Amino acid sequence: MPSLKTPKADLSKFYNRTIKISLIISLAIIIAAFKFSPYSSKSELLKNKPQEIIRIDEIVSTVQKPEIPPPPKAPQIIVSSIDDTPDDIILPNIDDIEPVPLPDKPPAQPKIIDDENIFEAVEEMPAPIGGIKAIQEKLHFTEIAKRADIEGTVFIQAIIDKNGNVTETTLLKGLGAGLDEEALNAVKTTKFIPGKQRGRPVNVKMVIPIKFVLK
Repeated sequence: MPSLKTPKADLSKFYNRTIKISLIISLAIIIAAFKFSPYSSKSELLKNKPQEIIRIDEIVSTVQKPEIPPPPKAPQIIVSSIDDTPDDIILPNIDDIEPVPLPDKPPAQPKIIDDENIFEAVEEMPAPIGGIKAIQEKLHFTEIAKRADIEGTVFIQAIIDKNGNVTETTLLKGLGAGLDEEALNAVKTTKFIPGKQRGRPVNVKMVIPIKFVLK
């Protein structure tokens, strides 16, 4: 089959010559660039500049180490021997020891209540003038107590002042049926001989029993 490419269109025959011409032009450009390039003054400055000398000094450490105290001494162990006790010690017999008598009990001191010097126990307790009979004569049985046959004792707490007057009464234990009010009224209206402590009249708080007995 005959070739369709014309001999004039074949460029391979110019290949070698083109490569050679290109190399020659490239070398010529490089030589011209080195020859006509300006002279650099930086190299002279680097050559003429003196070199800096760096001196390294040794730094002395200033950190103080804590002082370690010496270890404590081991405690000394004292060994005691049983044989060191004397043999001539004689313990007394318990039966031969006389008991020490206990001191006498001090007399009971009067108890002071509140800040008004009210005593509960004194050397001479208050007493109603005319005796307990004077209080009993003021008592009256109520009709309810008579019908219910109520008997017994009513306990009244009273405060008698220095002049023998009853200043306050309190019902501690009652019977009811109106007998409690009779007992309170009888105590309030009774004059007392004041209590005394060390020979002087004082305020005293005492409990007065009031008996109710049907006749």
